[in-house]
Amino acid sequence: MDTAILTAQHGTSPAPRPASEPAEGIIETRLWLEEHDWLYALLKSEHNVSPTFRFPDLISASVALIFSHDNAAARIFAFLGAELVLRAPHSPRRRESMWMSQYLLLQAVQRSAANRHPHPKFQLDQLTTACVALSRQDDPTGSQVLRQARINTAERITRRTGSPPAS
Repeated sequence: MDTAILTAQHGTSPAPRPASEPAEGIIETRLWLEEHDWLYALLKSEHNVSPTFRFPDLISASVALIFSHDNAAARIFAFLGAELVLRAPHSPRRRESMWMSQYLLLQAVQRSAANRHPHPKFQLDQLTTACVALSRQDDPTGSQVLRQARINTAERITRRTGSPPAS
């Protein structure tokens, strides 16, 4: 079976990483077009400056925002079961990436009992899309996503260097 088809079906594969990139790295995912278009508009927004955040930052910020709530898994599965499940199953998706720390949050949900028999099995692209969709529902302006992208970046730098950012 072709690797691209396999990746499309399962929704995840490690993205190639340059030797200079930190061990945390990124993981490939896919986004349904509606959510991708919203993030793309946020990417190009006049508010996305100093620094300009890219897709891994924006997707990861969306995931982190949803997981900042105690009921993250319940919200994700409610969206998947009531809204995403009604979309055409072979809808096109865009290949993007997210940071490993947010992927691990989604992986835990993907492996949870709520994603096992007798419940429907949702893949990484569907879980990622749910987080972006829910972030959009919570704040259509995207300002919370941009703020969370700043927080995630600072936390990543702190983990990498072992010291908090200078104030």
